[in-house]
Amino acid sequence: MKALILVGGYGTRLRPLTLTVPKPIVDFANKPMIIHQIEALKQAGCSEVVLAINYQPKVMMDFLKEWEEKLAIKITCSQENEPMGTAGPLALARDILDDGSGDPFFVLNSDVICEFPLRDMLAYHKQRNAEGTILVTQVEDPSKYGVVVTDDTGLVERFVEKPKSFVGDKINAGIYILNPEVLDRIEMRPTSIEKETFPLITRDQRLYAFTLPGYWMDVGQPKDYLTGLELHLGSLRRTAPEQLASGPSYDGNNIVHPTATIGQDCKIGPNVSIGAGCELGNGVRISNSVLLHRVKVKNFARCADSIVGWGSTLGRWSRIENKTVIGEDVHVKDEVFLNGSIILPHKEIKESILDPGTIIM
Repeated sequence: MKALILVGGYGTRLRPLTLTVPKPIVDFANKPMIIHQIEALKQAGCSEVVLAINYQPKVMMDFLKEWEEKLAIKITCSQENEPMGTAGPLALARDILDDGSGDPFFVLNSDVICEFPLRDMLAYHKQRNAEGTILVTQVEDPSKYGVVVTDDTGLVERFVEKPKSFVGDKINAGIYILNPEVLDRIEMRPTSIEKETFPLITRDQRLYAFTLPGYWMDVGQPKDYLTGLELHLGSLRRTAPEQLASGPSYDGNNIVHPTATIGQDCKIGPNVSIGAGCELGNGVRISNSVLLHRVKVKNFARCADSIVGWGSTLGRWSRIENKTVIGEDVHVKDEVFLNGSIILPHKEIKESILDPGTIIM
């Protein structure tokens, strides 16, 4: 089986982190976002994953070569010369996706994090002799989204964008299974699978929806990235608790790379991810936050609800909170307070920033 991951564009919503690496290889729970997806695809029986890329393809592929060997799965690149939308990349990669076997293939948006029930979804797809199956997730307030309306069997009847009255509570979760025949419906041009292709399959009564059990989050922007981390760590507590940190320093669900060092009298958690080579001093407090690789946190610093980029330093008694996002190689001096700031890479911050939303270029 094959799979296509829509790697997409510039990752502007996750800047300043995406000024250093493309969004799909930003770490999420100490593993590049896209690797969570590729591992799940391999477990579902995929032998080749195609990345539809139009931004920094060489960086992506150089990075993923080592993972290709680690995971023993073929990873190839389908490069777009212009943004092709969500359906155009399928036409571009047609020769790979339609190999003559007739097997269906997966399509994933690269921002999606969930428990990836791909085997169950594939069985559902085959049982219904579907042309396409959409993974859907239930939400409390569907008026903010495009709603997928189905009958009792899961057959998709229609799509309703941001409904003003209740028509259903299931939304597109950004993961699909498609038969090769779908490719005949897609022209070689920038086009939308959601707005152009799916309505055609729905018209022919060949599109089904599979409801996701468990959590789901689009982690393409900082606040959702942090929410997604909380949901992911909660899932690990149920499914793989041995991956979580334990001991007197930890509160709630946290993941800590084995090469990280933690000082005395620290309090870490809940919902913290600490990356490789991080160094925490004594009396440090971290909650609802991510420290990417090689971050140094000096004595008695506090970081809450924030993301700290690779190789950055938080000074003694510094305080970082309220969805602050710090890029690579940023050095925050002692006793500085950052409140909801965005700090671009390679900066030295000597004074506190009190106004939320301030961007330091």
